[in-house]
Amino acid sequence: MTTRSLRIGVQIKPQHAEYASIRRAAAEAEDLGVDILYNWDHFFPLNGEPEGLHFECWTMLAAWAEQTSRAEIGALVTCNSYRNPELLADMARTVDHISDGRLILGIGSGWFEKDYQEYGYEFGTAGGRLDDLGEALPRIESRWGKLNPAPTRKIPVLIGGGGEKKTLRLVAKHADVWHTFADPEKLAHKKGVLERHCADVGRDPSEIEVSVGVSGEPDEVAPELLRLGATQFTLGLWGPEFDVTELRRWVGWRDAQNG
Repeated sequence: MTTRSLRIGVQIKPQHAEYASIRRAAAEAEDLGVDILYNWDHFFPLNGEPEGLHFECWTMLAAWAEQTSRAEIGALVTCNSYRNPELLADMARTVDHISDGRLILGIGSGWFEKDYQEYGYEFGTAGGRLDDLGEALPRIESRWGKLNPAPTRKIPVLIGGGGEKKTLRLVAKHADVWHTFADPEKLAHKKGVLERHCADVGRDPSEIEVSVGVSGEPDEVAPELLRLGATQFTLGLWGPEFDVTELRRWVGWRDAQNG
């Protein structure tokens, strides 16, 4: 069994904000003591003005790698469709070095059709995109073993999603972190499915950190999720100005829990 400290993540959504505001939000969140800074991997806003301000994921992660010094960084999540797996492995290894070993490779199969249409990627089907992800993950892992210099550490892989047949099996086979948006009832069910996949592939499920997207008051939201095995709690910050008030309460709750 793995005993984990509780961790707080924050997803700074790279939409509807000037980059200076995003930079300040990342600095403020790290100063608060957040464990992980996430962005996302899209080319257009996901809500609000569809043609509003937006910035690219991985160039931003490289900037965060230089700007920050303590928090881990990553995408929640990288779209597997947008980059060749070997290239993505090399990008991740490079940001891993720039950050002195603080990168998490968050990855998923992709879903936002406008990104695909505007940037010329084949959208296909949800099942086909998941199959592509399943083929890409071993290629990424293999490329990490060939790069010179090698990554500074075994880069943690985060897989987002809750599909029971394909996604959770990929989590069982490849992930160090599983991220989901789930209420306690759904989390309990999905975690049971994941544990069955782990048994099938010979994996100890306690090796996989459970991350849940949250909002609201930690004393009300977190205890049941914590009882079910979640140890990473991630909040979203929205532009154009990023208010860290709620985030501050979650960091305080984490500190009280971790002692």
